[in-house]
Amino acid sequence: MNKAVSPQPWRIFHVEETDSTNMLARAGAPGDVFTADFQRAGRGRLDHSWLSTRGKNLMMSAVTGFGDMDAQAVSTLPLAAGLAVAEALRRFACPLALKWPNDILASGRKLSGILCERHGDSAIIGIGVNVLQCEFPPEISARATSLKLLGSTADVPAVRDAVLSSLAETVAEWRDAGFASLWPRVAAMDFLRGRRISVRQLDDDAAPVSGICGGIAEDGSLIVGGRPVWAGEAHVEACG
Repeated sequence: MNKAVSPQPWRIFHVEETDSTNMLARAGAPGDVFTADFQRAGRGRLDHSWLSTRGKNLMMSAVTGFGDMDAQAVSTLPLAAGLAVAEALRRFACPLALKWPNDILASGRKLSGILCERHGDSAIIGIGVNVLQCEFPPEISARATSLKLLGSTADVPAVRDAVLSSLAETVAEWRDAGFASLWPRVAAMDFLRGRRISVRQLDDDAAPVSGICGGIAEDGSLIVGGRPVWAGEAHVEACG
């Protein structure tokens, strides 16, 4: 039997501006959290830019350890972190959904994104949440939203504290009992299940995996056309 892991205590370090909080977090230790009012070079998965108005949104990177988890178990951290963020944000707006592997959606629009990176013996969990921003650049305006647009009056510190509390508890459970213990809650919020999708390894992937999505499996893979997919970016295909 695994020894129960206590929730992570956090130490918060804030700067007004940085290239990215994930870069700051590379100098941190487990338990350190780095936040910023503005990122000059914020990133999402596949090196996509994370666009955010100064002071309006939560930009945060938390450092955590793996314990004695193996590589396959570690690969489920983005889903565990996504669940933690989604459950925290449901205090301010709902319904919300998880889009494999790392986005939180509200009414099909992106509310939050997560970028997990391994650094030595630690993991950096980068989290972006649109909190107060009401206008977005044209290239993302049709697919982005914020807590304020959803009717919430929460400010950035309140959202930060809620996310960190949820993240501490969920990551502790993930390390102690594995992703399978979280899977029923993840599956209940699965946005892609039942939709026809394609999964690309790169933006210009010439051979994406396509088919009806069978949902997120207990091992963290995404079932597409009956096949497990372990990495990539999922896109819902247009109907008709």
